[in-house]
Amino acid sequence: MWEEKDNTLYRKFEFSNFNEAFGFMTRVALVAEKMDHHPTWTNTYNKVEFWLSTHDAGDIVTEKDRKLAKKIDSCL
Repeated sequence: MWEEKDNTLYRKFEFSNFNEAFGFMTRVALVAEKMDHHPTWTNTYNKVEFWLSTHDAGDIVTEKDRKLAKKIDSCL
């Protein structure tokens, strides 16, 4: 579940292995590029973490971030 934390939307995903995590990241990258709204994220082996905020709005959570979060969830 996404949580609002330090002016970001945060969520951690965990997969069974690196290939599943990387496939998920690839799907998210295509969606983010299409939206022209790119996440801050990290990947360590089977874990992917996101911190979403809108830089143009002063690094706060906006509707753009909420839409991207929903689209990220749909990439599972």
